[in-house]
Amino acid sequence: MKSFYWLVKREFWEHKGGFFTAPIVAGIVALVLNIMMIVAAEVMGRRWAGTDTHFHSNFDRAFDNSNLVQAGAVLDMTLYGVTFLILGVMAIVVFFYCLGSLYDDRRDRSILFWKSLPLSDSNTVLSKAVSAVFVAPAIAVITGVIAGLLLMIVLAIVATFHGIPAWRLLIEAHPFRVVFTLLLLLPLYAIWALPTLGWLMLCSAWARSKPILWALAIPVGAGIIVSWFGLMGFFNRGSGWFWTNVVGRMLGSLIPGGWVGQNNELIVLPHHDDPAALLQSLDLAYHYSALANPSTWVGAVAGIAMIAGAIWFRRWRDDS
Repeated sequence: MKSFYWLVKREFWEHKGGFFTAPIVAGIVALVLNIMMIVAAEVMGRRWAGTDTHFHSNFDRAFDNSNLVQAGAVLDMTLYGVTFLILGVMAIVVFFYCLGSLYDDRRDRSILFWKSLPLSDSNTVLSKAVSAVFVAPAIAVITGVIAGLLLMIVLAIVATFHGIPAWRLLIEAHPFRVVFTLLLLLPLYAIWALPTLGWLMLCSAWARSKPILWALAIPVGAGIIVSWFGLMGFFNRGSGWFWTNVVGRMLGSLIPGGWVGQNNELIVLPHHDDPAALLQSLDLAYHYSALANPSTWVGAVAGIAMIAGAIWFRRWRDDS
């Protein structure tokens, strides 16, 4: 167990730029861009309003108690939005990390050094998988939460210039609940990401060169063949099913929130113009209802099988 911990730590230090620096840079960029948009909106609003006192009084009266609840929900959505933006950047980093995870050390021959150590191939591969679906997303969530909270504070300060006390606005937000939800979604993300994780690591362990070409060409080529010849017609399904449930899961499961389309159909979301009700519906029960869909578990089992295949290739692959 101690060796596995150090293997995970080694992955973090070797890929610190992707796992740690990239989310921080993305968070700073998101924060700066949003502040710039807020400043631009304030400047444009003052130019249009001019000295019209009715504009400002109507603006302030518009924020009654019910509207403050909606404004608090918008702050919560801001925290979600910034975090998922950084998770999107993390997904790109992890995609290329998985492609090179088992190929790079074969290319530079450093695999000979690691195989000379008393480390099993299973632990080596699993440490990379854990780094991809647990360590990297956890760092991205923490970074997104910090950036989102800073943006919420900025929005609350701006609101004070319009006669809305910051404490009244912040008290209607639920940052602790949002953070709690984001952290508890990490296990669901790990399960959902297994097909793409397994496929990319399998290609990384198997391909003798250019694993990205194999990783993209095989599923996309299979999708084109299925579409051209209508092979899914034998199963009374259209080719779109294959693109969504096979190609999409093999290449796009690292995208955060991809399970939303697989949720329980009995759960009906409210209309999008009610942010507070929408956020209450998008709770943990809604997200985890995706586990009731058999395709989620089929993809997870396929991902585990491909990770096992990557371990086998790691053990027996000889490029000498």
